[in-house]
Amino acid sequence: MAEIKIHPVQTKRALEDFITFPWIVYAQDPYWVPPFIEERKEFLDPDRNAFFEHARAQYYLAKRGDQRVGTIAAFSNDRYNEFHEENRAWFGFFEVLKDPEAAAALFGTVETWAKEAGHDSILGPAQFSTNDELGLLVDGFNDPPRILMTYNPPYYVDYILAAGYHKVMDLWAHSLNIEGYEERIPEQLIRVTEKIRKREDFQFHQVNMKRYDEEVELVKYIYNRSWERNWGFVPFTDPEMEKLASDLKQIIDPTLTVIAEKEGKPIGFGLLLPDMNQPLLKAYPRPGVPEAWTMLRLLWHWKVRPQMTWVRGFALGVIPEYRGRGVDAIMYLELIKGALARGYKWAELSWTLENNDMVNRSMELLGATVYKTYRMYEKRL
Repeated sequence: MAEIKIHPVQTKRALEDFITFPWIVYAQDPYWVPPFIEERKEFLDPDRNAFFEHARAQYYLAKRGDQRVGTIAAFSNDRYNEFHEENRAWFGFFEVLKDPEAAAALFGTVETWAKEAGHDSILGPAQFSTNDELGLLVDGFNDPPRILMTYNPPYYVDYILAAGYHKVMDLWAHSLNIEGYEERIPEQLIRVTEKIRKREDFQFHQVNMKRYDEEVELVKYIYNRSWERNWGFVPFTDPEMEKLASDLKQIIDPTLTVIAEKEGKPIGFGLLLPDMNQPLLKAYPRPGVPEAWTMLRLLWHWKVRPQMTWVRGFALGVIPEYRGRGVDAIMYLELIKGALARGYKWAELSWTLENNDMVNRSMELLGATVYKTYRMYEKRL
């Protein structure tokens, strides 16, 4: 066999090879959902992704002779390190064929990069932070990922462990069958929400798309207050939030949103996203096929002949001073009502930290169960 060589991505052609390599890995996998190539180019471009205002990255391509066998990226996130007072590097975009030698070489390369950058540990996988797609799937492989969730072959787990990484945190995805949910709402949940509505003067409204920018400001306030004590949290910068809000605006259904207020002040927010991965899997973007044609196929399966059965609970948070007062329980019910009104049958509530007992108990109260686990790994350097 030819020798493994690791090449830094330095040209447009190499970047194209880096982006399109997963189509080789998942050629026979019915569950992998391919991205749009132009979207990946924008996401990885330091000039077009606001993440790089406080970060640096290097992408790598592994080859045996002329054959691509793997990819990985190493990056520093200054905002994360400043917020947590740590000195970590990160790895992500790890894809590899069944080639243990290539996997070991890829991890060795990002670790060398991290050491030379002055970091004392490396964390991952992530694309690029906890505000993006995160974690390695370690169970639940026989199902496509929901929107903005990751997917990978089972053997990646072994390669990461063999490289000396250890688990640092699990992220849970809960599933909830919402078909006919009105008839089987847990009695405890009904009692809790009835007491809250009598005791508290909370107001709830859906996102008003006509004043979308103003609603986004409310959400940014709630997000940065609600998640700031969570493991791995990194506050959004204004440009990052503006980009996310712009991207999501194309698919947000106001019926699947809720903002909670008390005396006119925002205290909580919840958002379900239609699982666009379902029509995207049918459209199946691929190298060499014009993306305009793929977009038409996506629109057909999304708008003309919609067959989406899943929504994903993308975000739900309550600012600290109002936690434990039942705001979240009412928001869950409001969101489920919205999903039922749109004809959805299943909800994935993801992700939650394995040690977030309050939120995970709320999931159980709803009747949801953990059906997928995404793992974060770390290695001291």
